[in-house]
Amino acid sequence: MSGPTRILVYGVYGAGKSTLAARLAERLGLPWYPVDDLLWEPGWVEVPVDRQRSRIEEICRRDRWIIDGAYHGWRDVPLARADLVVGLDFSRWRSFGRLLRRTVGRLVTGEEICNGNRESLRSVLSRDSILLWHVTAFGRARRRMRAWQCDPSGPPVLLFRSPAALDRWLADLPGGADQG
Repeated sequence: MSGPTRILVYGVYGAGKSTLAARLAERLGLPWYPVDDLLWEPGWVEVPVDRQRSRIEEICRRDRWIIDGAYHGWRDVPLARADLVVGLDFSRWRSFGRLLRRTVGRLVTGEEICNGNRESLRSVLSRDSILLWHVTAFGRARRRMRAWQCDPSGPPVLLFRSPAALDRWLADLPGGADQG
């Protein structure tokens, strides 16, 4: 296979990282490693950062992978090995709207997120709410993606500022028009 085989999908909460990673994995035949599964144990117990890092290092030593996020404590690991970063640089309101719809939907359906964990009204209204994380992390994530794109020493970075631009890129990938 020609083209990237180690892909980091990056963006703020709610941008669609996991959805895109799943589409890329299917389209390109690459294994996808959902970051939430690596970071959270049942009961929303966070995996210690040193263990997160070792899990990510083990994946990134492989020749083929897609990871849907990169967090403090181990962000350098996938960046050092990725041959492509796909950044979802959508507007604050687009990504927040997506996150809000997804969160409300998960509250209604009880959809499992990872390792048996589900969102609850209590978690959504807490100071650790994913909605609050979005508000506080949005600017940092955007600046980080844009800095990566300007850094010639890092992997190539494709930034998508709209879902339409992303869809056009996906349609041009090997495998024909995207059905997702």
